[in-house]
Amino acid sequence: SGTGLEPLFPVWGEPTQRLAHRMVDSGLKAILTCVDTRKLSSNFAGRKFDQDLLASLPSGIDPCGENGEFHSFVYGGPMFSDEIEVIPGEIVVRDHFAFADLISANSTIPIGSAAM
Repeated sequence: SGTGLEPLFPVWGEPTQRLAHRMVDSGLKAILTCVDTRKLSSNFAGRKFDQDLLASLPSGIDPCGENGEFHSFVYGGPMFSDEIEVIPGEIVVRDHFAFADLISANSTIPIGSAAM
């Protein structure tokens, strides 16, 4: 407010349902790293952002997480020269958030530690 900027929704000019499927179809690779358990089951933390995940989202959940339902880590796709090799680690629930550690496939050190 007061910036003189007019927000555009949805950001990419298309409904997020269509955008999410287009991102997956284009080769985007991501993992859900944080889930707001007031909006979505903690079982979604650590899951790949793919067609199976999109099909399993409950009604009312934005498929791009635009209402704070989840956050993701993109590890590959057409915009990357190389894929970042990660594996999901420990899932920790704190307050009303479920966090999934991601561990470099080349190391045992978490990329984003839920234990922090």
